[in-house]
Amino acid sequence: MTARNMMRSLFGIALLAATPAHAHEGHTDEAAEPHGGARVTIVTSDVDRFYALYDDPALAAQPELVAARYLAAPTPGLAEFMVMRRITPEKLAAALHKKPQVFADARGCAANLPEVRMRLVAATDRLARLYPAAKFPPITIAIGRATTAGTANAKGLYIGLEALCAAKFIEADDEDRFVHVIAHEYVHVQQPLAQVEDREESVLRAALVEGAAEFVAERMTGSVAYPLLHQWAKGREKELETIFLAEKDQKAIGSRWLYNQKGAGGWPGDLGYWIGYRVAKSYYDRAPDKTAAIKAIIEMRDPAAFLAASGWVDTASP
Repeated sequence: MTARNMMRSLFGIALLAATPAHAHEGHTDEAAEPHGGARVTIVTSDVDRFYALYDDPALAAQPELVAARYLAAPTPGLAEFMVMRRITPEKLAAALHKKPQVFADARGCAANLPEVRMRLVAATDRLARLYPAAKFPPITIAIGRATTAGTANAKGLYIGLEALCAAKFIEADDEDRFVHVIAHEYVHVQQPLAQVEDREESVLRAALVEGAAEFVAERMTGSVAYPLLHQWAKGREKELETIFLAEKDQKAIGSRWLYNQKGAGGWPGDLGYWIGYRVAKSYYDRAPDKTAAIKAIIEMRDPAAFLAASGWVDTASP
């Protein structure tokens, strides 16, 4: 893997260290050997392009030019990310003005990437065994506008380096955070419900889509993401169950359950992830056929029916 103009960003150097010995020079993409019927590709060239512009003395204090030139020649993954998360030159320039330290600090996560890559190979290997129908589209790690750590569609996974590096609320350890978020997004690639964007979706639907991804990602990585949610909810399970069931038909966007990173009213943000995880775990624990259970969790199409079948209401801790 080589960087532009014979210079390598720290991000590029970290990925180079993880590249198989037979990888060809001159490539900006990195591919793992086939494993479990899958092939993992990580595309990072957008990050190198961004920092080549960001560090150019001729462009110092000109974020509008940095943003415009960076977004003018995106990889296919970044182009998709731009559409999905409304990344425009104007919005990126505004983020560069408003949050300069976030973009300056983003290089720091790169030191963890060799180990992240090895753990992702193992995690996707597990997913291939858990769910043989799994698809493994490319991962694009790029610079966004400091709002989206990760998202996915059928074409691929899209990771905002600067946002994920700053997302300490998910978990403090940078390496664990990268592995868990990317594993979570790989599950979304498999989920039929995750392929349809519904701005009016209910709390129940959103919580089960996110919670299913959290549960399967735990099976892939060996540990849960959002550990602070699990700690905060301990001892409150019955109370939270009751409140969730009363509010499950509300609109997810604007609720206290999802897409509210900072939380409100003494509640942590994104608590719906924890609820959905608990429902998926209850379904899995009750199922005699674990392979069929994983398939049902991933391929869920009727959230209300899945909730009823999970037995979660009956088994939630007091």
